[in-house]
Amino acid sequence: MRADRLTASPVPSRPTSPFQPSSARSVPAPEPVACFSIQALAEPTVMPRVLELFAKRGLIPSRWHSDLGGRRQDELTIDFQVSGLERDKAELIAHAIRQFVSVSSVLTSEKLYA
Repeated sequence: MRADRLTASPVPSRPTSPFQPSSARSVPAPEPVACFSIQALAEPTVMPRVLELFAKRGLIPSRWHSDLGGRRQDELTIDFQVSGLERDKAELIAHAIRQFVSVSSVLTSEKLYA
């Protein structure tokens, strides 16, 4: 056999096993999640105006759900979440949404993971 074939080749690095102790792998701290619940008149401009406040900041909601309600389907409920949004910025955006004429209430909360 030739000598060049007997040389050891470097072993490719293996991915970290999920079964390694937590000290062997670093786990990033989970981001807080800002939660919003909005009650408004069912007008076609409400949802894009709300979404625009986040788009201006380069944010995309991680969850978004809206429902029409009321006897005449004239009430709009929007529930959504934005990951990584700091509490002070969430309150600033909530204050801006409260200024919309069609909006009757805005509730905010923050979801933290253990």
